[in-house]
Amino acid sequence: MFVLRAGATLLLTLLALATHAQSAADSVAARKPAKKPRRVKVAALPIVFSQPETGLAYGAAVLPVWRFGQDTTTRSSNARVLAYRTQRKQSSASLTHAIFTPGERYFISGEAQYFNLPIYYYGVGNDTRKSEKSDISYRVFILNQRVLKRLRPGLFVGGVYRLTNLYRIRVDDPLTDDATRPNWLLERPERERQPTLTSGLGPALLYDTRDNILSAHHGNFLDATALLMAKGLGSDFSFTRLQFDARHYRVLGSKEAEHTVLAGQLLGTFHGGTVPFRELAQLGGERMMRGIYEGRFRDRQLLAAQVELRQQLFWRLRGVLFGSAGQVQPQVTDFRPGQFNLAGGAGLRIDVNRQDRLSIRIDYGVGSGQSSGLYFAFNEAF
Repeated sequence: MFVLRAGATLLLTLLALATHAQSAADSVAARKPAKKPRRVKVAALPIVFSQPETGLAYGAAVLPVWRFGQDTTTRSSNARVLAYRTQRKQSSASLTHAIFTPGERYFISGEAQYFNLPIYYYGVGNDTRKSEKSDISYRVFILNQRVLKRLRPGLFVGGVYRLTNLYRIRVDDPLTDDATRPNWLLERPERERQPTLTSGLGPALLYDTRDNILSAHHGNFLDATALLMAKGLGSDFSFTRLQFDARHYRVLGSKEAEHTVLAGQLLGTFHGGTVPFRELAQLGGERMMRGIYEGRFRDRQLLAAQVELRQQLFWRLRGVLFGSAGQVQPQVTDFRPGQFNLAGGAGLRIDVNRQDRLSIRIDYGVGSGQSSGLYFAFNEAF
């Protein structure tokens, strides 16, 4: 109940902020009608949210959106600076960016993130039990960067580099939550409980015809990467990661109004070699399989899909319904049609910047394994 009350308080606060921002913008426009639109629009917001991975959290976010040059065929670029602390003594700071250079000749995207995280670790597998969660904690710094060059409209190729520095790994309780077995992390190789650096690079291909990268109404998206984590690059573990992310968006009903959008996503992650527990493919979280705790199900290989129906309601409010299915397995040949975990729910969107489709996302989901979650985030899940 406390989480729901906090969510209601946050919603009212955000509605007030959005109203104030819009009225201020309208007032400025009325006084200075001849002034050119700003090339950089910045939303700075205090944030309060709650989700299964964090409990109640508080912090601040800065969300700039801009377009290089006057060519409107170049899609808007965006970034996000976010910092928060939670009631579970977690802390995080991150910078993410997605940049189209003039004429979309290059696409540069990536993230730099720091987490100080006590988390629930359920071990490895597709059918872990809720009562057997283990308490562990660690600190991690993640750097992920890609630079892609356009070959033709919508098609980009280039390279990606990823670094993960995991340290201060700790078993907070020697037993699982139901006290029936040792903490799951104690069953992993001892080397994985020591400070770990993974470093890798590889090729990347992107096909992206979305009309807007924050909240697409129509278009297609295909992102494929291959990463080699190698000791020659400073990595403590050697393994490969192949990943694809395919999405489709279409307008239902009136093409002019674009009030109803159907979105779908198919995601695959496949590993070879020796993969430490933190780098295994994971189901759950605020983007894929909402309603399932992030990392509740993890293993070497992953397949997941989700669909979402997005509907304009009134004023700055939009509603969504979503559903997803996903599975993790040790080998690709182990995937079975009847073993998919399921999740689904509903959500609300509050448009902060309607022109660039910058929004605040509130979702509630339920999922397999007696899971549920309330999520506060920025922009669409996919």
